[in-house]
Order: sequence, then C-alpha cells, then structure tokens
Amino acid sequence: MPLLAVAALGPDRPGVVAALTRVLLAHAGNLEDASMHQLSGQFAMTLVVDVPASAEAVRSELEPVGRELELLISVREVAAQAPGQATDSYVVSVHGADRPGIVHRVAEAIAAAGGNITDLSTRLSGELYVLVAEVDLPGEPAALEQALTEIGADLGVDARLRPADPDLL
Repeated sequence: MPLLAVAALGPDRPGVVAALTRVLLAHAGNLEDASMHQLSGQFAMTLVVDVPASAEAVRSELEPVGRELELLISVREVAAQAPGQATDSYVVSVHGADRPGIVHRVAEAIAAAGGNITDLSTRLSGELYVLVAEVDLPGEPAALEQALTEIGADLGVDARLRPADPDLL
C-alpha cells in the first residue's frame, strides 16, 4: 500500500480531526505517524497514512471537507523511510526573552553539527520564550553544546542540550 503524507492548515475548531480521519478511515487508511497542533488559533496537522488508495483519490475525498472547514489540504505519496545512519537522540531547550532569530540560530547550529530536527515547538508565555527541539545527532555532541553556549551568550537566553529519554519520546 502506498504511504501518503496529508497536511492540513486552517482555523481551529471542534471536529477537524474527526472530519479528516473519517475520510482516511473510509479508505481503510492506517495512521503511521501524526503531528497535530493548535498555533495561535490555527489548526496544523501532518499525517503519514498507509492507505490502499491513490493520492488523487484521497485528495478528491478530502477537498469537500477542506472547503467546509476552510482548510488548506495537501496530499502526496511518500516513499517508505529507509534505515539511516545510527544517531543518538537529544533535546535542545532554550528559555529566555523573546527576540528575532532564536529558531534560526538554533536550527543553523543543529544543521552544522550534522543533526536533524525531528520535532520542534515554541511558546511565548508572557515575556518568557521557550523552544524545545528533539534532535537526532550523529557522533559526539560537543560541537553542538559549544554552539548552544555561544548562542545563549549572544542572545541572552539559556540554551541547553541533553540526551533524550527514549521512554518520553
């Protein structure tokens, strides 16, 4: 069966997930991976679905749901993920005053260290900005730890790297 990536974005309201997954279930779809969030009143979802239907068939069934709920919907076929190189999982956390460039600087440091961000979320709580990223990193983390220390000093934030607890991921 093909794997499909389904993404939806639009105003958040009750029933969005139920409406979208109803269509996928009607096609005997099985959710393999899912991420759904409410961001400043907007619903954002990405799914990977194992489904015995084409991307075009699923897209055409989701279109009326998208129109009704004012959602932008994208459906495309994706290849099954091949095993990659061995990596260790880490969590990057940043806390401090909000300012432009935090996400970019952290993402740039992770990429320079050969790391891959597998999940990232940010929140602004009053004056406190919080970034948490799950990162797969090959090799030793020393270069990324040093880069985060420099970012913290430059931006006046607390930026840390710690091994991820596999029971929590």
